[in-house]
Amino acid sequence: MSLRLHTLVHACAAVLATGCLGATLWNGVADRGIALGFGVLVAVGELTRHNGPHVRQAAPLAAAGALAYALLGEAGGRPTHHDAAQIVTVVLTGSLLGSVPHVGRGPGPARDHLTRRTLTVGFVAVCFQPLYSRGTFDDWGGSAHALLLLALLSLSTLCDAVLAAALAHSRTGWPFPPVLRDELRALPSIGAAVVATGAVMALGVAVVGLWALPLLSVPLLLAQLSYRRYAAVRATYRQTITSLARATEIAGCTPAGHARRVAELSQSVGRDLGLTEPDLTVLEYAALMHDIGQLSLVDPVPVGATAALPVPEQRRIALLGGAVVRQTGVDPRVAGIVERQADPHREQPLAARIVRVVNAYDEKSRAGGPGGPLTALEELRLGAGEYAPEVVESLARVLSREIRERDGLTRPGAG
Repeated sequence: MSLRLHTLVHACAAVLATGCLGATLWNGVADRGIALGFGVLVAVGELTRHNGPHVRQAAPLAAAGALAYALLGEAGGRPTHHDAAQIVTVVLTGSLLGSVPHVGRGPGPARDHLTRRTLTVGFVAVCFQPLYSRGTFDDWGGSAHALLLLALLSLSTLCDAVLAAALAHSRTGWPFPPVLRDELRALPSIGAAVVATGAVMALGVAVVGLWALPLLSVPLLLAQLSYRRYAAVRATYRQTITSLARATEIAGCTPAGHARRVAELSQSVGRDLGLTEPDLTVLEYAALMHDIGQLSLVDPVPVGATAALPVPEQRRIALLGGAVVRQTGVDPRVAGIVERQADPHREQPLAARIVRVVNAYDEKSRAGGPGGPLTALEELRLGAGEYAPEVVESLARVLSREIRERDGLTRPGAG
């Protein structure tokens, strides 16, 4: 098996961390009080991390503290003497110590998270510390120095976004451009707060010393708390939609798990076709509720298999479903996708094409027995006039990828 990109990046981060640790042990720790203060800040930031789906910066306080330490040239008006190797060592040590409770409660921070932290902090430290030690920035006072810090932090944040997208692309096989767009779209929110806090921390500690750290940490902690509340509301909203989608299963209109399977597979196909995160969310909701129109039928469709019905009947069910969805207050785009499931695929939006193909695949594969998946995929390919060919081929790629991953996990000695 060829060396994957994420394995190579992890190896580079491990080599960098090992080299920095060795250099720090050999040379000793300079300015131990400052190192301890920033190490504790990073550890506290990791302790308050928020893990969950769609979270792009799980520990913003730790990230801001790590970047501030990398850009620290003075503390309390006195020059500091730490180098880039010590910065990486202190930040990584604080990150690992703060991650211990999370590991004890379950899955801790992913290796990608620690890899990105190590490489990003190392990049900023190498860009700033050698030049600062040589006096290159001695004439950069006041606003010029602040702009320099903001520029370096913004560049590091962009590099981190590219690195995160590359790691996700390598690990999952998702197309790189939409993944990068999602990462860049998240920067103006929590990314901007991290950049601003990191710059202010570096400037504040340079003037008043370590006392600035707890004071400047409060705004970012409050922002993180607000983001957690928003994430909780979003999770509750999704659970409500999932419960509503299960109404067709409880009523006996569709088989158990059908809506969930269609939603999960539709999201995978959507990622393969380059949909961004907001579009994937709309696609997920539409896939969960695509059969909701069957609740309005007097005579239920046998086993909920709408793909085998005449087109006029499919269109009637789709319109009924869209009308129900509009009454729930969900995003109007979701209702539009549900309503257009039975339209000719050339006239459908991409999300409707995806839901239609995946729904038909789940129904056909379920009815085909052990060989159902292959038979269903072949029937979809033969039905080029009814189903979008590019979506069918994307579905084939997703299924092939899932089979390879499953075989890799079950192969003796794998993992």
